[in-house]
This record gives sequence, C-alpha cells and structure tokens, in this order.
Amino acid sequence: MEAMTGGKFLQKFRLYETRSKFYLIGRDKSRSHWRVLKIDRLECAELGVEEDPTSYTENECQELLWRIHEGNRLTGGLKFVTKCYGIVGFVKFLGPYYMVVITRRRKVGTICGHEIYSIGKSEMIAIPSVIVCPNVAYSRDENRYKRLLCSVDLSKDFFFSYSYNIMRSLQKNITEKNTGQVVYETMFVWNEFLTRAVRNHLKNTSWTVALVHGFFKQSKLSVSGKDFWLTLIARRSRHFAGTRFLKRGVNEKGRVANDVETEQIVFEDTSDGIPSHMASVVQHRGSIPLVWFQETSRLNIRPDIILKPDVDYKATRLHFENLALRYGNPIIILNLIKTREKKPRESLLRAEFAKAIHYINKGLTEDKRLKFLHMDLSKLSRRKGTNVLALLNKVASDVLDLTEFLHCEISTSAKSEGAPSGERTVAKPRDDKCSSDQSECVAKLVPLLLQKGVLRTNCIDCLDRTNVAQFAYGLTALGRQLHALGIIESPKIELHAPLADDLMDFYERMGDTLAIQYGGSAAHNKIFCEQRGQWKAATQSQEFLRTLQRYYNNAYTDNDKQDAINVFLGHFQPQQGKPALWKLDSDQHYNIGRQGTLKEEIARSFIKRSLSDGNILLENSLPVSNCNNGEKTGLLPMQQLDDIREPSDSAPDISICEPNPSSRCVNPSTKLEKTTGKLVRSMNVI
Repeated sequence: MEAMTGGKFLQKFRLYETRSKFYLIGRDKSRSHWRVLKIDRLECAELGVEEDPTSYTENECQELLWRIHEGNRLTGGLKFVTKCYGIVGFVKFLGPYYMVVITRRRKVGTICGHEIYSIGKSEMIAIPSVIVCPNVAYSRDENRYKRLLCSVDLSKDFFFSYSYNIMRSLQKNITEKNTGQVVYETMFVWNEFLTRAVRNHLKNTSWTVALVHGFFKQSKLSVSGKDFWLTLIARRSRHFAGTRFLKRGVNEKGRVANDVETEQIVFEDTSDGIPSHMASVVQHRGSIPLVWFQETSRLNIRPDIILKPDVDYKATRLHFENLALRYGNPIIILNLIKTREKKPRESLLRAEFAKAIHYINKGLTEDKRLKFLHMDLSKLSRRKGTNVLALLNKVASDVLDLTEFLHCEISTSAKSEGAPSGERTVAKPRDDKCSSDQSECVAKLVPLLLQKGVLRTNCIDCLDRTNVAQFAYGLTALGRQLHALGIIESPKIELHAPLADDLMDFYERMGDTLAIQYGGSAAHNKIFCEQRGQWKAATQSQEFLRTLQRYYNNAYTDNDKQDAINVFLGHFQPQQGKPALWKLDSDQHYNIGRQGTLKEEIARSFIKRSLSDGNILLENSLPVSNCNNGEKTGLLPMQQLDDIREPSDSAPDISICEPNPSSRCVNPSTKLEKTTGKLVRSMNVI
C-alpha cells in the first residue's frame, strides 16, 4: 500500500544513447531513488531490455554515466537524447521496434494527494542503430504505419498518475488490493498492448505509465460559503473501441461499443490537500447490447441499421453478467431511445432490446432481476410544459435510493506494516516489489457507505441524450454527496441554482469530448441550451453545424481513425507478406463483435437493402415485433426499486418493463400506483 504523499515511484527520466544501447535513467520525486534501464540497439527484430537491479544515489548515477561515456568514447561516447516522464510503450510494425515516451506533461488534478497528469507531448524513437536497421524501416508501408499510430493524439484526452490507480474508481481502489500487472490488464488502460512486452519481461511496471482515455476535469467550487473540489472522470473502455458507425452494439464477448464509466468525486478543500471525507458515485453508458451494425454511407446521413440474430441472446447476457461483476447489483437500465417513429428505427431496436431482456430473465429469480426504465427523451423534450431535467432528477433520486454512493473517511497516521481490516490506502499500479517503498505519512480510507450496483444509460449513440441524463443523475448525486460531507444542509440542489450551472458545464464539456471521440463532433446540447435560456435560433444553427460535422467525419475520416485505434490497441498487427491494413475493405480484419465468419460478414453486402432513409434491416428475415401500435408515448415508471442487495460476483438477473400493452414482445398487466412518493409499476411478465 502507498502513502498519500511521497513514495519512491519513478517520475522523471533522462534518455541517453551509445551506438549499442539506450540508457534510461529514472528517479523519484525526492531525487533519492535512481534506477537504470538498458535497451539493446544492436538487435532489430527483437526487443532487448534489461533493468539494473541496483538503486543508485544521484552521485552514483552520475559516476555510472561517466564510466559508460568513457567506455564508449571510440564510438562516439554517451549522448543525451531527451528528458521524458515515462514510457507509453514499445511497438513494432514491419521493421524495428520503436519506443514511445512522454516528453511533456501537464498536471490536471489531485486525488488524495496523488497527482494526475495529461500528456503535453510525446515522441516515437526508433530503437536500433542506423547501421543495424534494414531498409524496410524506411519503406513506404513502415512510414505509413508510423503516421497512423501517431495520428492517435496522446495530448488529447489521455491522462495518467504515477501513484494512483486512475483506471479504477475510488471505491475499487479502497475495497480491492490488486496492483502491478493486474491493473494494466483492466478494460480502461489503453496502452496495455504497447506495454505488454516490457512489463512481461521486467516483471514490473516501474518504467511505464498506464494511460486512461476519456475525460478528466477538476475544479474548486463553492456553496454556502464553503469550498470543495469536484472531479469528473470518464474512462473509455479499450474493448470494442472505435468510431460511431464502425463500432455498434455488442460483440460476442459481451463488450459494447462506446462503453464509458463516469465517476464523480467530491471532497472538501483543506490547507494540506488531504480531506477528512470523500464521496464518489459511478454511472455507466454503453451501446444497446444487441448485435447490430450501421455501414457508413456518403449518400445517406442516417445509414441503415442491420440487426443480426444472436442465438439465445448470449452476447446480451454476457454484457449484463460483466456489469454485475464490475458494479454488483442492482443494475438499473435507463433506455432513452424513441418509442414511435414514422419510419421505425430506434423503436425496433427498443423492441428487440426488450425481447432480449425478457428472454434472459425467464430463468432468473426475482431478487436478481435488473430494473428497467424507458423514457422517450426526444418526445418528452418537445412536449410543451414538460421539464425533462426534473423528470430525470426524479428517476435519479429513485435510483440513488437503491445504489447509494461511496462515502469514506480519511485519517493519517505514521507508517505501519498493514492497515486494519476495512481500511485501505490508495495503491500505485506497481508490482509487489515496489510496495515496500513507503513514505512516513500513510492515509487510511475507511468506507462508511458503499455504492451497490450502477445506473446504465443508453440512447442510440450514447452521446447526446445520454449525456443529459447523466448530468441529471450527477446533480442529484452531488446534493447527496455534499450533504454527506456536511457542506450543505439539504441533500437536494435545485436546477436553477448556481451550483447546478457549474455542474452542467462539467457534463457539457465531458459530453462534447466523448462525442468527438466516438461520433466525430461535439454533442447536441439542445436541452442544456434551453435550460440556460439561450437564443433558440442560435441553438438551432449550432445543432445543424454539428450534425454536418458529424456526418462528414463519419463518412470520410472514421475509417482512418478506426485503423489508428486498432493499431494502437494491438487489434491489428502488421506482418511481412500479409495484406496491409489500408488494403482491407473495412473493419472486417478485426472481427470482434461480428458473430460468424469473415465470409458471412462479406456476404452482408449482398443482402437486399431498403432504399428508405435509415430503415432497419434484419438478416435472415429475423422477425421483430413492431411495438408502436397504439402506444402512448411518455414516461414509463420504474418497476419496484426496493430490493437493495450487497455487491455480488454472481451474474445479473434481468427484469423487463415493456410499456406497450399490445406488444407481441411482452404483455404486462399494468397498474400504476404511488408508493413512498415514487412511481411504481406492478406487472406480470409472460
């Protein structure tokens, strides 16, 4: 376990070279701990890395460098290359290995005394000497792969910490002891593939940093004359990652597209930077967990949706099992897609989603069922006199009554061998060998309240409408967090309060960032603009321009962006004699998420397709019920939300509330009633 401040983690590095080796010198923040990493430059095909086991002082390290220089004087001696702040990873295309290092960093925040950084600048350095490197290193294909990898801009939306597991929520850091290699293998570390070779060889993570992709913002806010720090973190999954039309739905492993975990952390402002209490709440967004696709089209701004049969809804089942393992129970689904359309699109996906959940739920006991809530947010936002955010706040309040949130107490003490049961310190993602390096002041985090389960929100893209719902949930949670910390007297924050405007700015920026990453443009923020009272004509103009920008990027640039992501994540690895990435027709070379063989995927292009604007097409004439007939659009009350359970590793159990009494998917017998101020739906699911 690691202390709140200090710690002997390597944070600053200097890279030197001779003709035969690179020498990477790393030191900790206090300049008392110096290490040396040697990288062989005489081998082109293999990566040769060796860590000097000795821990040096600064003077000893200077003497070592001088001896290396003297020993290599005949071949040019020891030369300084660059200063850096950690290794992002090593990569090989068709020729030599390259090392990617961070050469500039920016501090963006602090959690429990642990500093969080973003990347200001990075550099890719060829490992072999020029005399060793073959001509293929400078070939056209090699250079194109290098440009492709470099197009993943590490200076945008990537962040890391040397001493805090930023890839995990605060609650997981407190309740779980996993460190070192294990945390690199989690779904939110984007350079897991790039660092795999060196981590496996050295058996530690001292020289690399774990990069998280998404969003990070931290600011000091004030309410009732009291200051506090608000941190908003979005972690994008590296599994099934990609762009809007190339990554949709769920793959055969249960991983969904646009899978993002959002964490909202609140702690009081103190002079020493170490608060006495902290509160955290986590929510989730992800694509509708069905096997469905959209193919980019330059002639159609809304490409057809292809829904593919999934035997026994195995992929959907796996997705919810994974959610339960990650967050415990209950899992509450907030589905925001449309209920009725002139040309059925989203509504058909909604019907199939309900059908899948109902099917999975048949063999499960009631105490393990997921809670399901559907709101046609598009229609509600157009209805005069309807306050969408107020409705969403009501839903959020009901959900938080079930899931609650993390509230922990922090105390500091002298360094000890171990923490008492139930107490944790925030650990660094290092190996066990590094865990003995402790500073004198250890902070113990004692959980007073734990979050149980999670709210899962989706619309069709999980961008615009989803972001509005996540803001409403965050606002309701913020009131409860501040109340638990003793900062405000009432656990509720009004929508028109200045603090609500501050939080809206956080979520609007997060929504824009996530939308650019996945959709190609900033988010549509119509509801936020209306809440602020902005001029309607200006809002409409902005929305139109963002629609055009999203269309252009989806049609013309997403293929290259997807190729870059696949190379960065290791989903595609170039090989001599094999087709180059850009010579493949589409994303079919990375067939995760498209069940069936590559031959079957290519055959999709021969399926008879509708020429209407964005109709859903079903492969193999899969029948899907139209659940729109005679349906009343509006808010679907939640099924009873009263079965609070502790987090469990068991698979989640799913219950479905389907709002259409005439639907052939499910036929609920509905009775609306009010219980303790909540809208509750009693129903019989066949």
